[in-house]
Amino acid sequence: MLKEGVYLADRYEIVGKAGSGGMSDVYKAKDHTLGRYVGIKVLKQEFSDDVNFVTKFRTEAQSAAGLEHPNIVNIYDVGSENSIHYIVMEYVEGITLKTYIEKKGQLSFKEAVSIAIQVGRGIEAAHNKHIIHRDIKPQNIIISTEGKVKVTDFGIAKAATNNTISSDVMGSVHYASPEQARNGFVDGKTDIYSLGIVMYEMVTGRVPFDGESTVAVAIQHLQEEMVAPSAFAPNLPISMEKIILKCTQKSPDRRYDSISDLLIDLKKALISPDEDFVVMVPLGQQDKTRVMKSEEVESIKQQTRNIYYQEEMEDEDEEEEDEDEDDEGFLNPKMEKAVTIMGIVAAVVIVAIIIYIGGSFLGLFKFGGGEKEKKEPEIKTETEKEDEEKEEESEKVEMIDLRGYTFDEAKDALNQMKLGIDRDGEESSEEYPEGQIISQSEEKGAMVEKNTTIRVIISSGPGEFDVPDVKGKTKGDAETTLRNASLVPVFDYQSDNSIPNDQVISQSPEAGAKVKKGDTVTVILSKGRETVNMPDVWNKPEAEARAEMEAAGITVASTSSDYSDEIPEGNVMGQSIAPGKVVEQGTQVTLTISLGKKITTQYYSLNNYNIDLPRSIPEDAIRVEANITLYKSEGNDVISSWTATSFPFTVNASNIENCSQGYFVIDWEWVYRDEDDAEITETDQTTIDGVAFTQN
Repeated sequence: MLKEGVYLADRYEIVGKAGSGGMSDVYKAKDHTLGRYVGIKVLKQEFSDDVNFVTKFRTEAQSAAGLEHPNIVNIYDVGSENSIHYIVMEYVEGITLKTYIEKKGQLSFKEAVSIAIQVGRGIEAAHNKHIIHRDIKPQNIIISTEGKVKVTDFGIAKAATNNTISSDVMGSVHYASPEQARNGFVDGKTDIYSLGIVMYEMVTGRVPFDGESTVAVAIQHLQEEMVAPSAFAPNLPISMEKIILKCTQKSPDRRYDSISDLLIDLKKALISPDEDFVVMVPLGQQDKTRVMKSEEVESIKQQTRNIYYQEEMEDEDEEEEDEDEDDEGFLNPKMEKAVTIMGIVAAVVIVAIIIYIGGSFLGLFKFGGGEKEKKEPEIKTETEKEDEEKEEESEKVEMIDLRGYTFDEAKDALNQMKLGIDRDGEESSEEYPEGQIISQSEEKGAMVEKNTTIRVIISSGPGEFDVPDVKGKTKGDAETTLRNASLVPVFDYQSDNSIPNDQVISQSPEAGAKVKKGDTVTVILSKGRETVNMPDVWNKPEAEARAEMEAAGITVASTSSDYSDEIPEGNVMGQSIAPGKVVEQGTQVTLTISLGKKITTQYYSLNNYNIDLPRSIPEDAIRVEANITLYKSEGNDVISSWTATSFPFTVNASNIENCSQGYFVIDWEWVYRDEDDAEITETDQTTIDGVAFTQN
């Protein structure tokens, strides 16, 4: 399990877990290159070393990568890192249709038709690309918070020309078509059947076939008639009921010819819901319900084992979450498994009884006359044995040589023989042109059972060729060039100040390198200058603000200044581009620096202030000197100073800023003669407070 904060490919940051299935976990992640949220499907660790699981996981991405449609969850990227195999896809905020049905019980006619049309459009886009989904079910349909319906999980989708499907990839059994259940020929009509079951569940709130085991459900799809949806939804319009019934016919020939035809009827049902316009295909002799042979039951049992295993794994995650609070309400795992196995055995026994009873009506079995009557051993004649051998041989066909056929030609030929076909890859060939079959899984002349899938390898033409040069091209031109060369482009982005957005910077392999058809070419596109969010430097010191801007790639081109009653002097009080705005790196910005509070200067003066001798100086002093200093009362700043030798001394002071009063400090020095006529010098200091100034 990936932890929150882990990065994949140095690009995708795991935000949290979004869901879990049997083979993979799904996480919500942040794509830091394109600045968007994505969903990442990660193969569980227990399967990462299994080549088959990894191959199947990659096939999912390859199948769906070419699909771009509003009703399909798009695939963006695929990769592997430290044994972690992952697929990057569109992140859709919403709930599954299964959860939506469980919450609402039954959907209204119009709501069900609207959802079915959107699902049908997604399937139609896939069928147009020759891709069959093969696992249409409410769990694989997402309803976004905006009401958009999207189909997801093309995990078992293959090209439509792959005619059969093996048991290990059969769709969830409640929605699987009869041909899937019997491992028969599969085409786009399988998706139509499954969508019909989904529509049935939307309008009734239940699935038409249910049972205690996957075997039991699969047998119902093959043998039992469906209860009409109107039995559970009495107000269901006749048009919708017949659409559902036509989609879910057991014979593919009696269903809609294409998903496009189904969409026409669904749209018409919205307009005329009560009109009986759906044309049902008449029932042919080959379409009648029949009792299956015991061998067929055993085959279905084998085919559904993997489905049972996968469903058990998917349920395991939910059971672990509720284990503590619901422990007393559930059987323990061993007991639950035993009950399931007993259900499978019971289903097989019931089918055997049906076969036996049905056979008795047809005269295939004879019952004894009473308890005392002994059953005679059955002795077959040579003729009966020969007839049985011929009947067994009639179930086989002689394999033909497919080499040199195109895939479509081989498909037509094998379908007439009741055989399917599947691609087993491509190889270069000098003998067979591109598109022709070069080998097959069953050799010419071999006796092959009907409904077997023949696997073939297709020629990719002569060996290697040069990679075309796409440097400097736009994304669209580069993609066209590479696809025309039968190569698969994979795009990634990086910032480049000198190359326009969506123009190719580089490619790998380089132009001229040798590649084969179907190889991947990684194309690096320019996304222009790197964008950043404008930092918020309000009320930060100028030096700190400059450093933060520089770290974000923003250039401080100039500064201005202004007074502010709130922002201290020297701090940023404004910026020319608003904080949080997305700008390109290298963008220039102007900062406004605070000058602090604005002070209005007032001027004062001191006019004709007289200073007299203090009483401490004797009148017979022969010399007196005073050093006079005038101070501001507010701040103790010196206004002016004087030296006086005669008194009273007049003081004048002007242009005194922002101070209405002051004080004097006077240092006195005087000389006088003593009795011996010697000169004596003395000093003193006086202070004069509260000297008022006059405002100019």
